[in-house]
Amino acid sequence: MADPDPAPPAEPPLRSPRAPLSLSFPFLREGSRIWERKPLQPGELPSPLPTKRTRTYSATVRATSGPVFKGVCKTFSRSQGHGFIRPSHGGEDIFVHISDIEGEYVPMEGDEMTYKVCPIPPKNLKIQAVEVVITHLNPGTKHETWSGQIISS
Repeated sequence: MADPDPAPPAEPPLRSPRAPLSLSFPFLREGSRIWERKPLQPGELPSPLPTKRTRTYSATVRATSGPVFKGVCKTFSRSQGHGFIRPSHGGEDIFVHISDIEGEYVPMEGDEMTYKVCPIPPKNLKIQAVEVVITHLNPGTKHETWSGQIISS
């Protein structure tokens, strides 16, 4: 038969902490660019371009699951942070943002590259290149790495 008066537990009862708990998620940390935006200046419009950091999860999934295209760098300005790719199959030039370029080299005119595409909100009428990879550097030009080192190809 079971003992009617069991011994009390040896551990002290649980208490709530005196200080409130603070959970830390990587995307909510101080300094996160997703949540911190500089205030707009008078007359300045918010940028509709979805950079790699501000693109939604669903747009990222759609872009990464799409086909890979080939093209040639038409222009790229490191100081402005964007440029354009001329598609190999023809058609309208495609916008590329600095945050979507993979690899160690800054694109130069004539570099061959592969990319995927993602629509630009709010109307999704135009597209931009994402997951851009330089496959062949334009021979005879000086290339710069993101760290500033000059390489001759």
